[in-house]
Amino acid sequence: MMMDKESGTLQPLEFEYLSKLIPELNECDYELDYVSFDPTVDSSNMNPELWIKLATIIGGQYESFDGFVILHGSDTMSYSASALSFMLENLNKPVIFTGSQLPLGVNRTDGKENFITSVEIASHREDDTPVVPEVCIYFENQLYRGNRTFKYNAENFDAFRSVNYPVLADVGVYIKYNDNAIHKPNFKKLKVHKKLDTSVAILKLFPGIPEAVVRALLGIEGLKAIVLESYGTGNTHTDPSFIAALEEAIDKGLFILNITQCKGGAVEHGKYQTSIALEKVGVVSGLDMTLEAAVTKLMFLLGQEYSGAKLKAAVQSSLRGELSSI
Repeated sequence: MMMDKESGTLQPLEFEYLSKLIPELNECDYELDYVSFDPTVDSSNMNPELWIKLATIIGGQYESFDGFVILHGSDTMSYSASALSFMLENLNKPVIFTGSQLPLGVNRTDGKENFITSVEIASHREDDTPVVPEVCIYFENQLYRGNRTFKYNAENFDAFRSVNYPVLADVGVYIKYNDNAIHKPNFKKLKVHKKLDTSVAILKLFPGIPEAVVRALLGIEGLKAIVLESYGTGNTHTDPSFIAALEEAIDKGLFILNITQCKGGAVEHGKYQTSIALEKVGVVSGLDMTLEAAVTKLMFLLGQEYSGAKLKAAVQSSLRGELSSI
């Protein structure tokens, strides 16, 4: 991002301008090339069509480069990183999302270090093998598995968290990789999935949520899946009309995935009595997935035309390390 001095607003950044702000890029030992969207895109405007465009670019250039760095606004970065992780099957090279909280061109920007280190991580190999062959987010001295992250802070430089999974690397004077947490390459051919189905909605519970709101959302024509954001370990209120509304929707073919509103921990149906009814009517536990991973995983699986028992099994399986084993 860069700051428009006249309006004081943040606007997407052209790469040519970025290279002038970071002259170190011209002195590194890496051979760099770049692709810029035209027009450039604010991260608040990211959407599945642009995820498909990103995945297509990576697929088309995959054999030509050791790794890829995606400059992306922080607001929707966890959604994009999660989506790309599902779309890039058999990924054996680094795809690193990074950005900044303060725009490049501002004296105290964090973007310069974030970008330089991301390039170093993306190019790092041992025994001619990439060290981090997965979709990641690098921000403020830490490398995360992308589909385990959420944006945590709108003001501090450490904008992201990965509560349910350890960081992949800590960066200080040295880059210390957490080898036990990083995917190992499988050396299979990359498969780029380009079909996403956006027939997904989010139902976030709160005390006193009107039944009319619940039924209106569940009854949206053409909707295929709902991410239900519940309390604690997957609990909801047990008003008979609420449970009945869920059951009716499921009986009509709607897939309902339960994740917790908490930033850490997992859904455990049956741990408390208030979640037993959900299991009985067919609500599926999302275990310890983030909201961002749950939404994009459903878009991906629905795009592959998964449904019923097959969809449930895939949702509860770790496809790209997005959830912990049952």
